[in-house]
Amino acid sequence: MTCTVTILSRVALAFLGLGLVSCSTTRGRVDAPATAGAVDLSRYTGRWYEIARLPTRFQKANEAAIAEYGTNADGTISVHNIAIRPDGSQRDIRGYAKVLNPPANTKLTVRFKTWFGPLIPVPKEGNYWILHVDKHYQEAIVGTPNRKYLWLLARTPTIYEARYEALVAKANQLGFDTSRLLKDPQL
Repeated sequence: MTCTVTILSRVALAFLGLGLVSCSTTRGRVDAPATAGAVDLSRYTGRWYEIARLPTRFQKANEAAIAEYGTNADGTISVHNIAIRPDGSQRDIRGYAKVLNPPANTKLTVRFKTWFGPLIPVPKEGNYWILHVDKHYQEAIVGTPNRKYLWLLARTPTIYEARYEALVAKANQLGFDTSRLLKDPQL
């Protein structure tokens, strides 16, 4: 009897786990945020400064961040993220991104080149969506389809308050909880 209960418990836990995993995916979600129109990746690559973000477990609230994107020979995009601590010291991580929806180029999958990078699951629809980029490629909004992560980016370390408020309003329209935004400390 104990053996049967143990087996049934394990089976029930397995089904519960599979159910939770299937609920966490955004595949086929109708409520995923709309992405930007077509993005010209040659204009998008380069240096972006993080202006604000939703809290993440991999970056402390008092750290500023810079993202540098380039092109790789194999057609992927190089990713170099730099976190800047209050004392000026830095830590960084490198990776690559693959475009999932050419020619729109708004949905990407990003992987980091670490020993644990391949272990981190990435949804089929990507984990880096370009939700907005202005016509001059000076400001951008990037997020995840499940709205867990959000970044407001600019080509300069600071932007006018009116521009910041406009980006926040756009992110709010896209369904993100902007009340939790953390503004980057000034670089």
